[in-house]
Amino acid sequence: MSRWLTEAVPRGRIAAFRTLIYLFVAADLVIFTPWVRTRANVPGELYQPLLIGRLLPLPTPTPALVAVIFWALLLLALLAATGRAPRLLGWAVCGLYLEWMIIAMSYGKVDHDRFGLLVALAVLPTAGRARHGDATRTEAGGWALRVTQIAVVCTYFLAAFAKLRFGGLDWLTGSVLARAIIRRGTDLADLIAQVPYLLIAAQIGIVAFELLSPVVFFLPPRCRLAMVGFFYSFHTVTIATITISFAPHLAAMTSFLPLERVRPLVWARRLVGRDTPGSATDLRESEAANPPEATDPSGSNPPGAGTTARPSGDQAPALGRPAGP
Repeated sequence: MSRWLTEAVPRGRIAAFRTLIYLFVAADLVIFTPWVRTRANVPGELYQPLLIGRLLPLPTPTPALVAVIFWALLLLALLAATGRAPRLLGWAVCGLYLEWMIIAMSYGKVDHDRFGLLVALAVLPTAGRARHGDATRTEAGGWALRVTQIAVVCTYFLAAFAKLRFGGLDWLTGSVLARAIIRRGTDLADLIAQVPYLLIAAQIGIVAFELLSPVVFFLPPRCRLAMVGFFYSFHTVTIATITISFAPHLAAMTSFLPLERVRPLVWARRLVGRDTPGSATDLRESEAANPPEATDPSGSNPPGAGTTARPSGDQAPALGRPAGP
């Protein structure tokens, strides 16, 4: 179990995952959850903190507190995305984003799509330093990714558990998707809703998919990537039909992907002409992948290497005898 939990991964994968997660945090503040700033205008008596907010305890949100958290988190997330000071900046972003989420979810609605992201923020500072493109393998980074993956799968499995716990088997044959389509459905959803029993089949399929999600850990690498692709396709359909994005969950799910193969900086340099095929960077990469052949211990060189071929047969003078007539 410990070997599985700490399976080593390239440091380049950690660097790419770290950059993606912290950039998403910055984007989340200004795109997905800017409405959290409006909590500062809500009367304090309506603030009902989550359990963690009661245990710490945390202060009731005020305009000044929310503004400080917003701007500090935005700045620190952008700095953390560079990979500098991974522990200091990582812990700071984790703490501030946790408080941001406690403020967001302490007024009656709790989203479960941020569990994987919060776990990723909690474990990334433990992964240590990592540079983009570094192929050196790290067990600490492997542990951080594995824990995030477990959180992602738990989000699915526990969602199915909650459906069956509170809705029972009636959830499978109820009108959950029909109500969602009425509330926030798209034109595509309206077309799907017209097919008899299709929504019932979809609800059964959703619960089955969520209950079987832990299978992803038992698949070989290529099949695992295919199943993760299915996860993403499931959310694509969800966005296209009932406009629920699960964006934080999708960001955390990139922990399954070989992100070290994505090199946007290299692509950008080639796009602007700084690194073109045959450039010094390509030559260095080529030499690293195909090192020059070592000199033959016998001292011989291949034909055409700039040496004179040694005469053989009748052309070679006999030892101990002059080469004349």
